[in-house]
Amino acid sequence: MDWQRNLLISAIVVVIALLYIRWNEFEERNAPPEESFVKQSVLVPEVPEQEVAVTDSAIPQVSNRAAPETAPEKDAGRLVTLRSDVLAITIDTYGGDIVRTALLDYRETTDPGSDPFVILNRSQEHTYIAQSGLIGPDGIDTNRIRPLFKVDQASYSLEAGQDELTVTMTYRNGDAEIDKIFTLGRGDYLIDVSYRVVNNGSDTWQGNLFGQIQRDTYVPPAGDGFGMQPYVGAAITTDEENYKKVSFSDLAEKPLSVTKTGGWVSMVQHYFISAWVPNQEEENHFNLKKLAGRDLYTLGFTSPSFRVEPGQSGMVSAGFYVGPKDQPRLEAISPYLDLTVDYGWLWWIAKPIFALMTFIHSLVGNWGWTIILLTVVIKAAFFKLSATSYRSMAKMRKLQPEMARLKELYGDDRQKLSQEMMNFYKKEKVNPMGGCLPILIQMPVFIALYWVLFESVELRHAPWILWIEDLSAKDPYFVLPVLNGISMYLTTLLQPEPPDPMQAKVMKIMPVAFSFLFAFFPAGLVLYWTVNSVLSILQQWVITRKIERGNG
Repeated sequence: MDWQRNLLISAIVVVIALLYIRWNEFEERNAPPEESFVKQSVLVPEVPEQEVAVTDSAIPQVSNRAAPETAPEKDAGRLVTLRSDVLAITIDTYGGDIVRTALLDYRETTDPGSDPFVILNRSQEHTYIAQSGLIGPDGIDTNRIRPLFKVDQASYSLEAGQDELTVTMTYRNGDAEIDKIFTLGRGDYLIDVSYRVVNNGSDTWQGNLFGQIQRDTYVPPAGDGFGMQPYVGAAITTDEENYKKVSFSDLAEKPLSVTKTGGWVSMVQHYFISAWVPNQEEENHFNLKKLAGRDLYTLGFTSPSFRVEPGQSGMVSAGFYVGPKDQPRLEAISPYLDLTVDYGWLWWIAKPIFALMTFIHSLVGNWGWTIILLTVVIKAAFFKLSATSYRSMAKMRKLQPEMARLKELYGDDRQKLSQEMMNFYKKEKVNPMGGCLPILIQMPVFIALYWVLFESVELRHAPWILWIEDLSAKDPYFVLPVLNGISMYLTTLLQPEPPDPMQAKVMKIMPVAFSFLFAFFPAGLVLYWTVNSVLSILQQWVITRKIERGNG
């Protein structure tokens, strides 16, 4: 029928278009990086008193009465390393910024001895750092000079038996003694960044805490395949949107300014994020923008002004998360931060699927077998719906000889042929759309599962068996894509043969086209589709045999 032919032709065109698009993305993603990168800026964002304004400067500023006097020599003895059981961070004592972060439980590659995955880094080629400081009337951070903190030693480590590693950096500014304190917890990727101000003067000390992420647009390679390109860019929560993505191109066109009680701002990079989480009880101002004339973007917050009376001390703090998209942990840190694991509009289906995956994995301990068992569970949930679809296709297959006879009789009269076909379907109680509608109903679940597999950091570098050493990467020997192609071909054999020659050709091309497309998709996704296809073939074969024997 015409609608079937048009549908199949459209499908093959879509597959070819996807291949072309993904290939272009693959070429762009793997192009050598440009050599003209901009180094880190030490500028601080500007903020007028009582209000944060969007400006071209990099550090928020309020009118400052006592700024640091001189800047130190570049990098000369300024770097301090803090190491917990899961994090290794490098801090520049000039400003106290985090300029490098390695995730010790995650590796760059699956190769033995591979280095830990580095997410934040300040180098000639790439700028991705976390800045924080004190601004305002008595703040110590300005667009000209940052404070140079003193520290007792060059490296600190979380020792056995310790639950926390606390490192204090000191700075003296007139009558104020200011300590910047970093606290790392065992097994945790949330870093507490605090300032303690001791006011030894006769006037009230006043300032604002700010924290921000500064990053260029460099996108690290996402693998050697050309599947879907993961999102790399900013995200924030607002009163209007729980999770709002703000791309680099959006910020290049227009900065974003948000005031919200609590809140967070983050930089998303596929399986990993970094995020500033200020005091959740205060009204904070968030500012996201591109720095004029530079390939640098800042996304950060400024807290309300706080005061320290003469002879008193005060503290202000914020959390900085840098690590994997661990949904339970992110949800506990701040409302909606877990939405950075972006399942799209089908999140309400994807979240229960992920919870089920996590439960199955707790039983079997391998993500490959988890995917297989999850596919079986989902297939069982749709067993009756699938049976309806396969039963309809089996009946259509059984009635093909009579359909061919009608076409031969009325082939020259399309209107008469259509009328006779409809009468024939009515007589045999067959719905030609019966094979399609149940499958369409299942599609939201399939798409949601796709996003779960694509977004889950748990599958990164997760092995299955034998040659599959990383379920988040393509099958190195293309075994799964070939098996998937074979399963698709066997499926076409069990379906009614299209009466139109063009449809028949398209049906033969589809398994090859999809095999080529899946050859560069993550192995975990292809494993799901292959297992689903095999289960579908078994179910369809049993139903077809029953129908052909007259038992259906």
